[in-house]
Amino acid sequence: MSTVLIIGAGGVGGVVAHKCAQNMDVFTKIAMASRTLSKVQKIAEDIGGNKVEPFQVDADNVPELVALIKKIQPALVINVALPYQDLHIMDACLETGVHYMDTANYEPLDVAKFEYKWQWDYQDRFKEKGLMALLGSGFDPGVTNVFCAYAQQYHFDEIETVDILDANGGDHGYPFATNFNPEINIREVTAKGRYFENGEWKETDPLSVHQTFNFEGIGEREMYLMYHEEMESLSKNLKGIKRMRFFMTFSANYLNHLKVLENVGMTGIKPVMYEGREIVPLQFLKAVLPDPASLGPRTKGKTNIGCIFKGTKDGVEKRMYIYNMCDHEACYKEVKSQAISYTTGVPAMIGAKMILTGTWKGTGVFNMEQFDAKPFMEELNTCGLPWKLRELQPDEAVVK
Repeated sequence: MSTVLIIGAGGVGGVVAHKCAQNMDVFTKIAMASRTLSKVQKIAEDIGGNKVEPFQVDADNVPELVALIKKIQPALVINVALPYQDLHIMDACLETGVHYMDTANYEPLDVAKFEYKWQWDYQDRFKEKGLMALLGSGFDPGVTNVFCAYAQQYHFDEIETVDILDANGGDHGYPFATNFNPEINIREVTAKGRYFENGEWKETDPLSVHQTFNFEGIGEREMYLMYHEEMESLSKNLKGIKRMRFFMTFSANYLNHLKVLENVGMTGIKPVMYEGREIVPLQFLKAVLPDPASLGPRTKGKTNIGCIFKGTKDGVEKRMYIYNMCDHEACYKEVKSQAISYTTGVPAMIGAKMILTGTWKGTGVFNMEQFDAKPFMEELNTCGLPWKLRELQPDEAVVK
């Protein structure tokens, strides 16, 4: 049906390529590019059958991106490179007249801040070109947005509160490692927390608000309030929303290591001088930590990510929990990846499928919850991320 270009060959990129190769009735030609050609070649070899054609590209170089896109002539670019590169890739898509999709919103290289403003500012340019840009088609953001859309479209008249819960019960055996890109992970975790309440954003000190929750398939874990990008668009698009929070689990071991690294300056993003040249401490830390893409064969356990809703239907209060559980070992057996990459890569493929089949269409820049959730929810069940829906009783203990 269509040619697709995947940019980025990390853990998520590998999953996207594997899942696209499983759906070649839609992805009839798969091209994949990265700054490091050997990474793309390894993914292509793992998939086999000459299903993935490898290329090299510097995603910070717009003319280079444009030349590659013109050579391949894809219908869609799937951006799973670094969030710092989102705008460069969007610029290249505009210049070449190609649809765009990513899994994480833009983040400036020199400021630990992520928000949709920069990408939303592309709305008129994509509209004028008759192109579609789909933002955040991962799990959170991505599937969590679709869970919210599904709740709003099919189960509630109004949603008053949403709590997004992300638990990783996996164990990789290392003293300290991050499950996705260390730069992005550590910048995210060390930032101040934010939540939405009564039309305002309220700020908390990093990881200062936390509580215990019993996750199915994992057990009791301590989860911490953080800011996460999907709340920015959901706060605008959910009818009646009064409060929205995001929680993620961390082990005491992870937090202790992180605190020590922070105390000695290794999580800093400002350049420092070392032996006559500038280095960024966090980028150096990334270089010495285990590559997240290497964690797959070591990781055991499950993830559990979902949304708890409170609202009304036909004038009656209603509460509901939609969530997915994913097994690290099963993911590795299927696509040679741990579940963190899998839960991002599968929704990226599904989002691309929604665009290429015309199931989701429009011109401009869109977030996931702006489309009919049901076809995406159906694809989750058939593509490896089945979800559960549980009606909650009014007195059932959930999130405080």
